[in-house]
Amino acid sequence: MRRYLPRTVDLEMRELLGATGCVVIEGVRGCGKTTTARELAASEVLLDIDEDARHLAEADPAEVLKGSPPRLIDEWQLEPRIWNHVRRAVDDRRAPGQFILTGSAIPADDATRHTGMRRIVRLRLRPMSLHEAGRSSGSISLKRLLAGDPPRAGQHTIPLGELAELICRGGWPESVDWPLARALRANRGQVDEVARVDIRGVDGVRRDPQRVRLLLRSLARNVGTAVATSKLAADLGARDKGGMKPHTAADYLNALERIMIVENQPAWATHLRSRAVLRKRPVRHFVDPSLAVAALGADPDRLLRDFRFLGLLFESLVVRDLRVYAQAADAEVFHYHENGRLEVDAVVQARDGRWAAFEVKLGPQMVEQGARNLLRLAERVDPEVVGPPQALGVIVASGYGYTRPDGVGVMPIGALGP
Repeated sequence: MRRYLPRTVDLEMRELLGATGCVVIEGVRGCGKTTTARELAASEVLLDIDEDARHLAEADPAEVLKGSPPRLIDEWQLEPRIWNHVRRAVDDRRAPGQFILTGSAIPADDATRHTGMRRIVRLRLRPMSLHEAGRSSGSISLKRLLAGDPPRAGQHTIPLGELAELICRGGWPESVDWPLARALRANRGQVDEVARVDIRGVDGVRRDPQRVRLLLRSLARNVGTAVATSKLAADLGARDKGGMKPHTAADYLNALERIMIVENQPAWATHLRSRAVLRKRPVRHFVDPSLAVAALGADPDRLLRDFRFLGLLFESLVVRDLRVYAQAADAEVFHYHENGRLEVDAVVQARDGRWAAFEVKLGPQMVEQGARNLLRLAERVDPEVVGPPQALGVIVASGYGYTRPDGVGVMPIGALGP
């Protein structure tokens, strides 16, 4: 039996189960929700593979709630009526830690219209970060950076060839030890399932699988950029005789977000000293950069021949990891973009307002440019409104973790952690 790989959310889930009646673990298919939930569950029902249980849930949803708590109900959205029965059971039992629900899709709003406030809390699980996969020491903690601690780490080297393989393999727990060729086939299979099956399961709307594939490829080509929906639609029109209207592309994108295949990076809403116009369009990312690779049918050799695209995928990998670490620090990940002037790859802001900004650079020769951008950002924001940055850092593929004389940190991804 494969050993459990500890996840960054484990502590958060234990704390939530101790404080509320039900925890809903949401995440893209294959990210490890069921395995993570089983670490704390005392009983379970798996609706995606147990046909009898699904029939029972359709006939009498309350019956599937019977079992020792915490009771795991896997892929609960397959029978959305379970939500209200869980809510009522939590009310009746008046005890924390009663249920764990997992889901690979966000159901329609009317399925959860009774919100379960103070009874049910949601927890996002993403594919594994490099720290969770054992490829980062975690010696530079994002949580400590937000507390003002300087970055310090010995040399951490990830050669470009290995980095390309890590991007192509992705953070999928099941395939962490698989041969690369097998992992690539699995990732391509997942993209194909998204196009053929998963996207329809969101709301029952039939969407053309070929158009979904074309849209995924267009997203992959534009990964890590703030590409407009209209441009994605036009890109499809160039490859599909029927074309696609922007509002149709927006509908497809919304469905992809609801099955958590894509996770956009919103713009940072801040106050500037200048009158610069901030761009509000989100930066497009897959939940894991391996899906962008799979959508294009690429492999490590192809990435190494396209350094610019490899750089965009590296940025997407860093954003994935920052999201995992930021969640543990009660923070969110944004981007910053002024019209025609200044762009910063990631801004992490905690709920109490503390913030840190990061540039992502694949080569050490680009650190200077990243540092200049970060210092310009620090000069432009209004410190009386948002406060000074707790950290400014350039995240690189390899090197030492240290602070430059100008106060900007240099941080290898192999040292970054929660």
